Formats: sequence, C-alpha cells, structure tokens
Amino acid sequence: MKKLLLIDANSIIHRSFHAIPPFTAPDGRPSGAIYGIASILLKLWREDRPDYAVALFDRPEPTFREQKYAEYKAQRPPAPNELIAQIVEAHALFAAFGIPTFEAPGYEADDLIATFAERFRREEGVKVVILTGDRDTLQLVEDGHVFVQTFIKGVSDTMIYDEASVKEKFGVTPGQMVDYKALVGDASDNIKGVPGIGPKTAVELLQKFGSLDKILDTAAHGEDAMLEKKITPHRAAAEQSRDLVVLERHVPIVIPPIGDLAPHADIKDKHIEEYFITMGFATLLKRIYESDAGVSGAKQASGKEKRGNGQGSGMADGQKALF
Repeated sequence: MKKLLLIDANSIIHRSFHAIPPFTAPDGRPSGAIYGIASILLKLWREDRPDYAVALFDRPEPTFREQKYAEYKAQRPPAPNELIAQIVEAHALFAAFGIPTFEAPGYEADDLIATFAERFRREEGVKVVILTGDRDTLQLVEDGHVFVQTFIKGVSDTMIYDEASVKEKFGVTPGQMVDYKALVGDASDNIKGVPGIGPKTAVELLQKFGSLDKILDTAAHGEDAMLEKKITPHRAAAEQSRDLVVLERHVPIVIPPIGDLAPHADIKDKHIEEYFITMGFATLLKRIYESDAGVSGAKQASGKEKRGNGQGSGMADGQKALF
C-alpha cells in the first residue's frame, strides 16, 4: 500500500525545540528545532519515504475548544519567541521537501489530521500514518487504514501504533480512547476528567461497561453504588471533558486530490539542498551525500551549524546520540 504521512507539525517542532541544542542559521535566526525536523524527514526519506505527505499546523487564534472552555490549555506558559519564529520558518522547510502545509483558524493541527485521515482512510491502496509527538490522535487508529507513529525517546526512535498496540499500552481500544481521557483527564491540556478516577479505574470501567455513556447511565439509574457515588456528581465534567478530547473530523478546508500531495521523491532534490545551505546545515548536507564518493565544494562551503552562543561547533554534543 502507498503511504500518506500526516505530520503533526507543531508537536514535532516543540519536541525538536527541547531536544536539539540552540543552533543558529548563518543570518542569526534560531534553527535548532528546524534542524531537528529536517533530521527526522531525512531519516524517513531514507528508510521509508512516504508516497504522499502533508504537514498540519495550529493557528494562534483561540480554538473552538477555548470558546467552550476558557481554561483549556490555560496553564501553559507563552511560547518563547525563538520557538514561534521556528514554527513560522517550518513552513519553508516543508516547502523545500515538497510537503504542502495546512492550517485553519479556530482548529488545532490534530483536528486537521483527523479531517485528512477521515478523507483518505478509505482511499483504495493507501494507508494513513500520523507522525506526532503526542497521543491525542490514537483515537483515529484503525487497522489496515490509520496508524500513529510517535516518538519513544528524543526525536529519533519511534514506534507505530495499531489497534493491538493501543490496547496493549492503555488497556482500551482506539475507539475507547476518547472516553478514557474523558475519565482520567489530560493535565497537559488542562482537562480535568472525573476526580478520583485514575488510569487503572478508567480501564476497569471501560472494560466492564464498554463506553462512557454506559457508565453514566448505569450511575444515573443507581445500578451501581460505587458509580453513583463517584460518577454522578461529576457527570457534567465527564461529558465536557469528552467533548474537548474528541477530534473534529470535518474541518471546513479544501482537501486536494491525493495525487497533489506527493512530496519530492529524492532527498538530493535541489530545493532541499538549497534550503540546507541557506540554514547552514552542513551535517545534514553531508548526510544527504554520504553514500557518494565525496561532497562537492558547494556543499563543503555551506558552513557549520552554530550553537546559540554563535561559536561554530560542527556537530553539537549529544547530536550523534539523537540522530
């Protein structure tokens, strides 16, 4: 089957920003997160290049979730300027790889991912793989159609979730992940869930009753004293949490035919090379041509990556371990 790669751009940018030393481009722009994403893309292109690819971004405007619940993600500190600048710059990196980018005011990247997955999950001969740094999209996993590739450590080691691995890891099916998070909450998004219901109890309840609706109905009818005591007072919180967790699969955007989503097939494409030269990614340029007899003078002249202090360092400490 051909592979459509849906890239959770903001998630991967944030992960790279915290995992990679603070490199700067020759013109002084911060570039560590861009370097990290570029390294990920090169690895993918060399090991299992996607036939189609799309990068999905968050927007700075308030989302529909914040309109429903003002405290949604309210605990998160503002993003530093160095990170914001690289979120903007990442569009140019994806363009160099021939990867189209999409975003929509009022929606998160995960909602666009869900929308693309919904559109193409039944495309004949195509499987959808979501590349992300978090687990919010596990609710979309569907064997034979939609898979989630996420990071184990740093930005190099990944694993792919299918239905069986989701069940093995969390004790519930992908279709139950929304109800699971509605019960346990999600501290990273400031979603409260049901007080006193942790992962173990949530799994036991969902394995016994099957769904949040069945749990709520059982509690409401007094059929289970424990549920009535624990769940009934927090029914509204559970339903609100579920409403916030579930991804929107029908974001109003124009989705091109899948044939228009083919990226550059060759990592030696001139657009990639020129972009790496502009950003001063000498190590990545060398990696592109490492199978060749040598690296041309043009590549050698591209300069070394610079650390945040402005001192050329070639390969930063720990870089080999990350990549």
